[in-house]
Amino acid sequence: MLQDKTMVNDALSMAKASLTTYTTAIAECANLELRSALQQIRGNDEKGQYELYKLAESKGFYKPAMMAADQDIQQIKSELQQG
Repeated sequence: MLQDKTMVNDALSMAKASLTTYTTAIAECANLELRSALQQIRGNDEKGQYELYKLAESKGFYKPAMMAADQDIQQIKSELQQG
């Protein structure tokens, strides 16, 4: 039988993969109605993925990366805004 940690981490991986797939489909979609529907589905999936992430973190199944320093964040933001 699978352990809770394995099941939660597998579900988290699948959720992240589906978000990537939705993003790609949205970027390549010419039909505005379909694009809007995909964006709505992706938004719902993002909420579900975050809830799953919080569960995994609270149970010690997932440890997020270390937080970036404010200076590093500002530098990246500045670089991205300059294009």
